Parts: sequence; structure tokens; C-alpha cells
Amino acid sequence: MVDGVEVLIVGGGPVGLTARALLDRWGVRTLLVERHRELSPFPRSRLVNVRSMEIFRQLGLAGTIRSRAFGPEFGRVRFRETLGDSDFGTEALVGVAAPIPESPETGVVTSQDRLEPTLLAAADTPVRFDVELVDLVEESEDVVAMLAARVGGAREQVRARYVIAADGANSTVRHRLGIGTTGPGAIGKTTTVVFDADLGRWCADQPAGVYFTAHGSFTPLYPEGGWAWFGPAPHGTDFDWAALVLQAFGPGIDVPVEVLRVQHWVMNAFVAERFRQGRVLLAGDAAHAVPILGGLGMNVGVADVHNLCWKLAGVLRGWATSGLLETYETERLPVAHRTLRQAVDNAERVRHAQAARRTHRESGEAESDVELPWTDRYFDQIGLILGVAYDSEAVRPDGSPPPPDSATAYIPSGRPGTRLPHAWLTPGRSGLDAIGEWFTVLTPDPSGWEKRVTTTLPIHFEHLPDEYADLCGVGPRGALLVRPDGHIGARWPDAPEGSVNL
Repeated sequence: MVDGVEVLIVGGGPVGLTARALLDRWGVRTLLVERHRELSPFPRSRLVNVRSMEIFRQLGLAGTIRSRAFGPEFGRVRFRETLGDSDFGTEALVGVAAPIPESPETGVVTSQDRLEPTLLAAADTPVRFDVELVDLVEESEDVVAMLAARVGGAREQVRARYVIAADGANSTVRHRLGIGTTGPGAIGKTTTVVFDADLGRWCADQPAGVYFTAHGSFTPLYPEGGWAWFGPAPHGTDFDWAALVLQAFGPGIDVPVEVLRVQHWVMNAFVAERFRQGRVLLAGDAAHAVPILGGLGMNVGVADVHNLCWKLAGVLRGWATSGLLETYETERLPVAHRTLRQAVDNAERVRHAQAARRTHRESGEAESDVELPWTDRYFDQIGLILGVAYDSEAVRPDGSPPPPDSATAYIPSGRPGTRLPHAWLTPGRSGLDAIGEWFTVLTPDPSGWEKRVTTTLPIHFEHLPDEYADLCGVGPRGALLVRPDGHIGARWPDAPEGSVNL
């Protein structure tokens, strides 16, 4: 029996690794177990959006991630009949192709197998590969998990106060707990072929994160080279993958293709019926499997654990009751449903664009761009990325109207429950940079609020410049209380009478 683990993390993908890094910042003792023998060698997720980069900025990782990623010119998608044809449509990825005023960060196009080593190096806490969870039993004060080595089958028990299940769409933990799912479920079998080929003649002058074609999609993998093709899984197993990729290029591209890896996978679309059962909490694909269109799945999982880990730290360190953990599901379950709807809409929009192209081609009309069914903000999802607003017991409402429930609209404000809007506290230092392993009181009057506040919470005070205060709806003697995940917990437009107990 292994004792002394406060949180057992099951799953070593980006979500589990981010949870490990966040909890390490709080001094929480963790053990991460991953059933595979190493980090994934497949590219998988391709987009780290602007909100995830803000979270990685908080962890001090954004610069390293950016240095290993593609440049901003790859922050767009292109639609072509074949890879060798000219674009019939192209759109920029919001917050990736160029900076946006709403954030101090920009998103990046990078491969998951480039991201994961950076996340693994972000904490010095135990990680055990080639080990899987096979059973777990909750007791009054902790959870007893049975782990099994995948080589040799040796078993041992680990006792932990809490478990984070980040073990993917086919989550063993979710199945063991009997937690059902809602949504379409498996919506298609897909194959990814990782290969090397010299495609510079057709792509170098028109870079993109994804080229959507009538014969599958192509993605460049790394700045120094490498490609992946993904599309519907062909029938049978005895297959010439190099010939398939060469055929998918279309006529006019006859270059050597070296196939490196092939992966078959199922595209899922569901949300778990609940995200918590006792001391076990689901995150990432274990909680919600999101189709890949729009690059939302990994990013919403990173936001899950950003929401969860400070709450676990509070309960474990005694400045929060276990009831705080109830707000994890209250806050993140609606986001998961909203994200799933958006990803399904994204898939429909891609199909719409490709169908419009086919209709245009079959009509025999003169060549012209097909009007794409969205604006210049990729799939219209800036509101979903930055506009998430929470309504729970971990937020003190102030009667202000809720933000628009729109994927396309983001209006920065100081309303409780929303992400703290970005503005500069000092040159080069965003208000988001004041957020860390503490609660932050942002106010034009820090000395006055230091005398006014009584609390057992870890807390910092920061000066809020006048223009920033105006943006947030805070007067000269008012304040914001910002949670460790960057969401506003409370707002006082003016100083209340007497002391404030947080």
C-alpha cells in the first residue's frame, strides 16, 4: 500500500499533466499514472488557443510552448479541392494568426507530442508510465485505487484523498463509477497517417494549420517538417498507406511518401452525466469528448483543471470546505455542453462549405470563391474561448446582467463569474499576470482594502489603474476579488461600510 498521496491523477495527456503542474504550484502531493509506456508519439491535438496560453503563461510555460510551435502565419485554415489546387476559401484562427486586444497572449498551432514534454517538465512530482488503474473504492476519508503494471501485471494499492480522472474518452474511472454520458456518442471512425514528404511547392507560400480537401485533411506537424493526413478510416487492415496518402494529394503531386505511424481512432461526441462522484472528479475527455473541428477539446480540458485544482488545494489545505468542490461541476458542466454544441456546429459549417464548393463546381459556373458560412473569426468562437461566465456558490453575484450567451461575442467586463478582462497594470504586465496561487484583490485603493479585509484565504493586493477600474466597473474606492483561476469572484463598485470578510 502506497500512502501519503493527496491527489492521484489518472491519465498523462495534456489535461492530466496540466493538473499535475497546477497542483505542484500549490504544494499538493500527487502521483500521476499513465497506462502507456511513454508520452504519446502521435500529434493529436493541434491548437493551443489563447485562453490555454493564458493558463500556461500563469505556469511560466507560454514562452517555451511558443518557441516550439509554428509561427502565426500558420494560424489559419485553407479549403482546397485537392492539396495542389488553389484555395477556394481560407479563414484566420482568432487569437492565433495575429494578436487580439482582449488578451496578452496569442494561441499557437503545435502538435500534442511537442506540448506534452513541456508540461511533463513543469513539475517534479512522481509519474509512473505503463501503469493503469483497474479498480477504486471510496472510503470515508480517501480513495483506495488498485494499480496494475501493464508489463508483468504486478498490482499495488494507492491511497489518495482525491482522484482526478483524466484518462480519456474511454475512461476506465468513469466506467468503474457507472457514470453515463449524453450526446451522439461515437460519430465516426478516423485514421491518422503520419508521414514525411516534400510538399513545399504546394504549401510553403500559403501556410496553414489545416488544409481541408475533398480527400481528407492535411496538417503540417512541426516547423522543421513532417505531415499528417486524417480522414475516414478505410476498410480492412492490409493497406498501402503511402499509396492512400499519394492518392489523397490529388493529380499533379507525385512525391515520395514515407509513412511513419498510423493510428485508428473513434471521434466521440458526448458529455458525462456528472463530473464528480464523491472524491473522484472527471476532467478532459473523460468528462466530455468533443469533435476536433475548431480545436476545442484539449483546451476545454485544460480549463477544467484550471478551475478544479485551486479548489482541491483549498480543501486539502483547510481554507475551503469540501462543499467548494461541488462548484466544479456546477461551473464546468454547462461549459462542456456549450462546447460540444459549438464543435458540432463547426463540423456542420465545414460540411456546408465543402457542399457549396461541390454545387458550385457541378454547376459549371466560372471559378470564384465560395462564400464561407462564418466571419473572419475562425468558426466564430471568441465568446466561447474568453467569454465563459460562472454562476455558482463560488461567485458573489452583484445583480449585473449576464454576458451574451454567444460563441461570437465577447464583451470584457468586471461582472462576477467572468474571466478578469485583460488590460495592462504596468507596461508588459497584464492584470492576468497578477493571478497565481492566491486570491487577488484588485483595487485603486490597496492600502484601504488591506485594512478592510479579514480572511483565512491566501490573498494578495494589487493596484488597479483608473482606466482598468473603469473597464471593470469599479470606482476609486471599489475592488474586485479574483479567484486563482482568473475568474472574478466578487465586485464592489464602491467600498462597503465596515470590514469585508472573504
